[in-house]
Amino acid sequence: MSEKGAGETISYRDAGVDIDRADALVKRIKAISATTTTRGVLGQVGGFGALFELPLDRYRHPVLVSGTDGVGTKLRLAIDTGCHQSVGIDLVAMCVNDVLALGAEPLFFLDYFATARLDLEVAEAVIQGVAAGCKLAGTALIGGETAELPGMYADKDYDLAGFCVGVVERDRIIDGSLIKPGHVLLGLASSGPHSNGYSLIRKVVERAGVDLQSRFGARTLAETLLEPTRIYVDAVQHLIRDVPVLGIAHITGGGLLENVPRILPVGCRANIDTRSWKRPPIFDWLREAGNIQNHELYRTFNCGVGLVVCVDSRDAERAGDLLRRRGQEVAAIGVIDEAESQEPCVCLDGLTPTDG
Repeated sequence: MSEKGAGETISYRDAGVDIDRADALVKRIKAISATTTTRGVLGQVGGFGALFELPLDRYRHPVLVSGTDGVGTKLRLAIDTGCHQSVGIDLVAMCVNDVLALGAEPLFFLDYFATARLDLEVAEAVIQGVAAGCKLAGTALIGGETAELPGMYADKDYDLAGFCVGVVERDRIIDGSLIKPGHVLLGLASSGPHSNGYSLIRKVVERAGVDLQSRFGARTLAETLLEPTRIYVDAVQHLIRDVPVLGIAHITGGGLLENVPRILPVGCRANIDTRSWKRPPIFDWLREAGNIQNHELYRTFNCGVGLVVCVDSRDAERAGDLLRRRGQEVAAIGVIDEAESQEPCVCLDGLTPTDG
């Protein structure tokens, strides 16, 4: 008995992978990435590796800083609504803001895009968003990977990851070690939930039975939830040049309660007044529609503060003015004092990480 299909030829396309379509995307990506080229980029997209020349003329003792991240289940909203470009900005923002938190200048960025079946228009929209984010961050998109993985993802689904490398002068690394009681915390406004807590957001939307296309203020709920993560590179890099910055916390997964302690020395506590900034309406809606307790809200979402900068009290007013001139909404949100225990922690109007 002969085997079924014996004698028939089979191709990679028959297995679900279209090399011609992937080649067409690479050509589009080359044109997109060229718009992000910065000083230091060597070669172009398409080689086996990406090349970037270190700016040794600007750094005496350069230290490389790397970061990687994704967009999480915010992608589900992008896929379901067909709005793909903003998540590319999210991808860049999540990585460059992390690198920035150490005082580093982002140099270059690479992306990873994986899908079951490559849709050229969707993939191009995502990469255009990545390029837009890179331009906002002043960094170069110099490479990446596009993977067509049939059997690994549902039809039309895709995943994203990003990788950023930056540079900082060794004696100008910002790691929070100089933070002391009496120092001031400045909060830079977020554009919304950014790219964190979307599994909870989707659960709230589902339980509330709300249509994503329903109106939410001047926009739809979908448009509000897909607002891209704010990129703070330009403003904070200018701030670092003029003001001694003692610590920077990127408020991602874990919210204010878990991210601020990451930059605090032993024996320090951050006292944050949640009345000192205006919480965007989307967070109040989530709290009410999902019946979310305050502790859960502040350890899941940024609640309107996307980045926290610590400075000496004598520099706080000048730092705030500088950041506002670079387009940021800024508020003095708290101070550092001595912790009752040695473990660094945050107190939000009496709400601590150990509260239920």
